[in-house]
Amino acid sequence: MKILIIGGGGMIGRKLAGRLAADGKLGEREISELTLFDVVSPDAPGDSAFPVKLRTGDLSNVDEAKALVAEQPDVIFHLAAIVSGEAEEDFAKGYRINLDGTRHLLDAVCAINEYVPRVVFTSSIAVFGAPFPDAITDDFHTTPLTSYGTQKAIGELLLSDFTRRGMMDGIGIRLPTICVRPGSPNKAASGFFSNIIREPLAGAEAVLPVSDDVQHWHASPRSAVGFLLHAATIDGTIVGNRRNLTMPGIAVTVGEQIEALRTVAGDNVASRIRRVPDEKIMHMVSGWPRNFRADRATGLGFQADASFEQIIRAHVNDELGGNIG
Repeated sequence: MKILIIGGGGMIGRKLAGRLAADGKLGEREISELTLFDVVSPDAPGDSAFPVKLRTGDLSNVDEAKALVAEQPDVIFHLAAIVSGEAEEDFAKGYRINLDGTRHLLDAVCAINEYVPRVVFTSSIAVFGAPFPDAITDDFHTTPLTSYGTQKAIGELLLSDFTRRGMMDGIGIRLPTICVRPGSPNKAASGFFSNIIREPLAGAEAVLPVSDDVQHWHASPRSAVGFLLHAATIDGTIVGNRRNLTMPGIAVTVGEQIEALRTVAGDNVASRIRRVPDEKIMHMVSGWPRNFRADRATGLGFQADASFEQIIRAHVNDELGGNIG
């Protein structure tokens, strides 16, 4: 089995590649080759029993997309995108990367006769826009209020249509905000959700730009990898025609995040959060979804974290070696 990860240099791409290398197979099939592609050079996972190819390029270049699928990988994970804040700031770049890149990939797959790979597309809860019910159900309409959300919603429609026509076997997964993200802060508007946990745990101060009563939908990097693996192996006939699924997660307020941090790491760590209200961020956050009932995904076997405390403990174990700064 050949696997291609587009966005293999990103946080989730690296973790997915590491899991595949550790398992040596996807589902019941042995992996024969893994290709990691990104705009920056990705790193190969250690101790892999199969060859790993590393490629760099820009998916918005149509020739790159053609070259990537020329070897006909059995499973394609499409994780590449510029994040919400950057897509909002740079309108043209957002559409070039998030929409044109996706379209080039799907077109390249369709151009190969009798080639029908499983394509796993990472979408986002940003496809939903306010006003919201108390919990967004699987039947709630997609009316995004950001350019990033719009680009992801268009990608979902393309994936569904190409799958309906038998050109590929696509599954789209709407990821919750992934928290706690390791590494340095990125340009995602939602980055503060991770910052207020990651930085204090590492012994640094974090800035909180919103009020404690802001609620949001979260899942850990561990869960994100689990979602991707399950999406790659699930029987498409069971999923049916509605190929885009909202992933399960945990709905917590910022205040509940902080209390979970206090439970795991103590008062001294929680006190490293400094409240600096930011009107621009608060306005943006007011239009974000807060809570979901992901019944379809749960019924299809997708599993998320049991609590936000569990999310924090996973970060401490996976990224900090069990040590708190």
